[in-house]
Amino acid sequence: MHASQGRSASLGLALASAFAFGGSGVAAKPLIEAGLDPLHVVWLRVAGAALVMLPVAWRHRDLVRSRPVLLLGFGLLAVAGVQALYFAALSRVPVGVALLVEYLAPALVLGWVRFVQRRPVTRRAAAGVVVAVGGLTCVVEVWSGLSFDVVGLLFALGAACCQVGYFVLSDQGSADRAEGEEPPHPVGVIAYGLLIGAVVLTVIARPWGMDWPVLAGAAGMDGRDVPAWLLLVWIVLLATVIAYVTGVISVRLLSPAVAGVVACLEAVIATVLAWVMLGEHLSAPQLLGGAMVLLGAFIAQSSTPRAPSGPVASNAGGGPEVRTEGELPAGRP
Repeated sequence: MHASQGRSASLGLALASAFAFGGSGVAAKPLIEAGLDPLHVVWLRVAGAALVMLPVAWRHRDLVRSRPVLLLGFGLLAVAGVQALYFAALSRVPVGVALLVEYLAPALVLGWVRFVQRRPVTRRAAAGVVVAVGGLTCVVEVWSGLSFDVVGLLFALGAACCQVGYFVLSDQGSADRAEGEEPPHPVGVIAYGLLIGAVVLTVIARPWGMDWPVLAGAAGMDGRDVPAWLLLVWIVLLATVIAYVTGVISVRLLSPAVAGVVACLEAVIATVLAWVMLGEHLSAPQLLGGAMVLLGAFIAQSSTPRAPSGPVASNAGGGPEVRTEGELPAGRP
């Protein structure tokens, strides 16, 4: 009973993260249409979130000494890498193509787990990835504007690889716990990741050339005027701070593979919110694709990761902890 409730709570966090991330485009698009450069919107998003998380970073300043590589990797890959490479891809290939390639990340996560970490994955989880990726092709209607710009596709693939880094690095805490070590505080890792990402994106975006007066005006959202500052608050607090916090915690509780597939819902959520709030209507293939993504996420999250046979970790008392097939590691609901 408790295990079922814990897994439901973990899945709820993953869904909350997907919802928060998915809403970023709905808030960002009016700002871009009002005159802000897309890269400047990304910089505002990350830099604003970094300022919000400054007190958290100070509280967990010991992470700079104990986990510098983890913090640097999270900032470069999970924050700056994903954002910068995705927007670079958008400059060369259609949005649908870039989004689809980026969300190949769940399949790449399974490949990382299977071939790099040499851990078995369930057939159900693999099937969930296949169904979800197939659904994404319909959601983004990739056939409507396919372009074989090699450089653009490489940028999008780079964003997908950075997305893999987000899921793998977010799982660092559960790996440390399995080895009997104190895991790094997830919110502290996010705080320093955002700070590092903000520094990197400052060099790339060069915000000193941004059209700052846009933020003092209004932006149009499906015929309604919305204060630009309110949209910026949405992007910073909901689509970045809350999205990253719930996302990292859910990866630790579920697993990178399962959380990665659930994250595919971001594309569906973004499309639905754009339909409701921006007046962008869904076609029949997009509705079908959304249902496929939901089905793929359900298939993957309902599968239980298989553990290798024999002693695979140490428990708190120092003795070997033997897990049979189908059991979850200690410390996970």
